[in-house]
This record gives sequence, structure tokens and C-alpha cells, in this order.
Amino acid sequence: MLRVPDYPRNEAIEVNRSYLPYKDALSWLYGLQQFGIKPGLESIGRLLAALDILKSAGRVIHVAGTNGKGSVCAMVESILRAHGYRTGLFTSPHLVTFRERIRVNDEMISEDDVATDLNIIRNLIRDWDSHPTFFEITTALALKHFSEAKVDVMILETGMGGRLDATNIVPSTASVITSIDFDHQKWLGKTLRDIATEKAGIIKPKTPVVSARQRGAAEKVIRARAAECEAPLRFVTQSHEASPIALRGAHQRHNAALAIAAIRAAKIEIDNAAIVRGLTSVEWPARFQRCDSRIVLDGAHNPAAARVLVSAWREVFSDQRATLILAVLAEKDLRRICQALVPIADYILLPIIRSSRAADPKTLARIFSKISPSLQHSITLSVAEAIDKARARTAPILITGSLHFAGEALAHLRGQPAAFEECAQ
Repeated sequence: MLRVPDYPRNEAIEVNRSYLPYKDALSWLYGLQQFGIKPGLESIGRLLAALDILKSAGRVIHVAGTNGKGSVCAMVESILRAHGYRTGLFTSPHLVTFRERIRVNDEMISEDDVATDLNIIRNLIRDWDSHPTFFEITTALALKHFSEAKVDVMILETGMGGRLDATNIVPSTASVITSIDFDHQKWLGKTLRDIATEKAGIIKPKTPVVSARQRGAAEKVIRARAAECEAPLRFVTQSHEASPIALRGAHQRHNAALAIAAIRAAKIEIDNAAIVRGLTSVEWPARFQRCDSRIVLDGAHNPAAARVLVSAWREVFSDQRATLILAVLAEKDLRRICQALVPIADYILLPIIRSSRAADPKTLARIFSKISPSLQHSITLSVAEAIDKARARTAPILITGSLHFAGEALAHLRGQPAAFEECAQ
């Protein structure tokens, strides 16, 4: 059961006051990015109390970490759905459409439901002095949708960090921590210990926690937090080898073992047949996704993810190098991402993409020139131009660098409209 802080519930909900249709409601939501990222549970607690939702949330599996969160969430959801549970999955960011973030039984939330609930929230918070952020409102939207859909199990992925992430307002049945590494240092801290402290903040009193294998500093933090909370702790160090997995790469076998352990820790009954069906049918785009016989799409967005991508590439392509199409967000560790990818690159294309947060391709070009002066590269004016140029070459094609970029590339490859939705997290 979800217990939110005891905030006043006398704030009237007005549905019909200047109703915004779906696209306008989303524009309003994206406009909230002006408030930035404000970690903390006060605002989300007030919002959930005012909405008066989630009296009985059922079971909740809460997932934090640096890399692998989305894959683990997708595997947990797929296994549970294969067993017959009604699932609610909340993840971020989206790739092509905002609706990807909120799913019931793998069905995206409808445009009508997004519009209706955003209008309710918009009118509710209109006169609040402290305005909820993009992610806080998106989290509230997901929890409201899951409550009304009466899901059996919610799978919640943290947006960033964990301790002060909006998703941490929900008491969990089991906490899951995937691999921890350096990312989002501006908000989470400069050291691995600092980052692990934020991620381990999802561990709650006497609530089981499972963790991937961690580096020394991160493992110590997790052990200390679990001991403080009297939370049963298990580190999952073996990979899942008992059945095929639809997601490619040895790292996904470790993620699968973590997903199964999470379900077991939550004491949710599943059988082996559901595990097999769930893992062989799980879909999670832009995670070493084979788009066609030549193109691989992967949203490797930090140095650790780039290193894992290189390992997966070599599993499939051995020593064959890629025509690399790369776009990275400016706040990332550009040099270390580029260093990780150079060994599998034959030629590099650096497109100008539509995200305002993207690093300048000229900056990436300078970095590659210093790391590997003999490695050829060129800048293109669009993702479409980069893909056309890559296809004119004979090497396999790797599109990577960020999930924002992966979404733009995926939309182009699918021949979908060019409408672009900037996302905050």
C-alpha cells in the first residue's frame, strides 16, 4: 500500500478549465523544463496527496542504477506478464513518443488518458508557489494511470539517482540496484561513493534488495545502507544461462539474472515457463537493437555503457569495425565515451541532431582528432544524411551516443513523422 505524507487534500481538482488537447498538454509539460531538476520528495508527495490516488498500489519493484535499469525493468515486466500478472511499467526517457514511458500490460498509455490527466494536474497545481517538475508530474501521471488500471505489479525505474528521485515516494516490495558507474555527476556527486549513496537511497526498511555485482566503493555503500535498514541483501554475480534472451550481449544475461532475482525477492510467484517466455519475447529498443542486416542501434550514453557496447559488438562482429554514427549530450564525459568507441570504429559520422542538449559535432571531431589522428570522420547536417552516407560504405553501421539521439534515429529508420519531443530525463 502506498502511503504518501499527510498533506492537505482540500485543493480542488478542476477538469474542464481551459482543457488542452494531447499535443498542447504535452507542450505544457515540456515547458516545465524551465524548472529544471529539483531532487526531493516534498513536491511529489504533495502532488500525490492532492490527487488522492493509489490507496492500494499492490506490489512494487523499484529499480535504480547507472546502466541496465531499463533492460532489467523490461525483463521483469515481460516475465510477470508471461505468467499472467497485470503489469504497470514506468521508464524514462522515451525514444520516439512520450507515451512509451507509461505502459499497462505492455500497452502504452493512450493520448486521451495523457491529455485528461495532464489537464487535471495542470489545473490542480496552477496556483502552487513551488511548481512540480517535468519528471515529478510524469511520475504522478504514471502512478495515477496504474492505480486506475488496477495493476498487480508496478515496475518503476528511477529517473536519476534514487534517494531523492520522485519514484522513491512509493514503498517498494523489492529494491533493485543495477551496475553503478559514473554519470550525472553534477547532481549525484563526483565520486563512486557519492553516486552509490544516491542510488542506494531506494533501499527501504526491511525491504529485500538485490544488486548487480558492484565495484568496491559502491558495494560498501550498498551493504552499509542495507544493514542500516535491516534489509535482506543479495548480490547477483552469476549470469542467466538457462534459456535464450531476446536482448543481445553477455551483459543482458547478467541483467536477466538480476530481473529473476528481483521477482523472487519480491515473493511474486513465477514458473520457469514464464521466465523462458518472458526472456525470449522481451523487447527493449535501442539496446544493441538490430534494425536491419547492417545497422545496430544502441543508446550507450556514458563511458561504462560505451565499454559494454564495444564488448557486445565484438561478440557479434568479432574484429570487424563499424561505420560509427555518434551524437552525445553535451553534459556527458565526451572524451571517455569517444575513447571507448575508437577501437571498433572504421569511419565516424557526426550528425547535427535535434536535441538542444547535444554536444557540438565540431567538439566531438576535435576529440577524435586528438585520440586517433588517422581515424577519418565527417560532420553531417542531419541523422538522415549520416545514415545515407553510412549505407554507401561497406562496413556494418553502429548508431550510438545517447538515448535522445537513438530515438531520433529510430523514428527515421521506421519512417515515422519527424515530430520531436525533447525530454528532460
